[in-house]
Amino acid sequence: MARKESISSRMVLDTAFEMAREEGLKNITARRVAERAGCSTQPIFRSFQSMEDLMDGVYERAAAFFQDFYALYPKLGEFPFSNLGMAYISFAREERELFRMLFVSAEPKKSLYELLNGGAENVKAEIQAAAAQGCPDPGAMFTKMWIFIHGAACMSLTGDYDLSDQETLKMLESVYRSFLRERESVSAQSPVR
Repeated sequence: MARKESISSRMVLDTAFEMAREEGLKNITARRVAERAGCSTQPIFRSFQSMEDLMDGVYERAAAFFQDFYALYPKLGEFPFSNLGMAYISFAREERELFRMLFVSAEPKKSLYELLNGGAENVKAEIQAAAAQGCPDPGAMFTKMWIFIHGAACMSLTGDYDLSDQETLKMLESVYRSFLRERESVSAQSPVR
């Protein structure tokens, strides 16, 4: 008698992650994961204590997936925050369900800063680049840019964002320059005490 193939925890996690990419977390159940993996629910609960544990694994895999996506995304922008913005907006467009899980969830497991920064300290590097290019308050610049970037990414989820990558990059760099000029204008108008 032939031995049945054993379903590993990695296979279960891979299946649940692919389902999350395609359908979002809300549609993942033990039965559906088992059906797709070609097994009963027993291997799922042998590998994970609960569905919450499996979902935590899916979330961690999605966070690592975003970090890899950002690391591999072409760095074409010359201005701080433009490359991070391009990767983030593209991730929203290409990985809609993972983006929702990571960045739009009402109950995030990690802060936005933790997700963006990752092990490579991406945000810190962008802020340092802005300072090196003469931005007087790079932390405030990040906040302004991030509100703009996140808004554009969320618009892509609703179908309201249809700019090409080239147009997006030009827009991000234009916004950065505008915010920088605005800051310089305010500083120039401030009375000396």
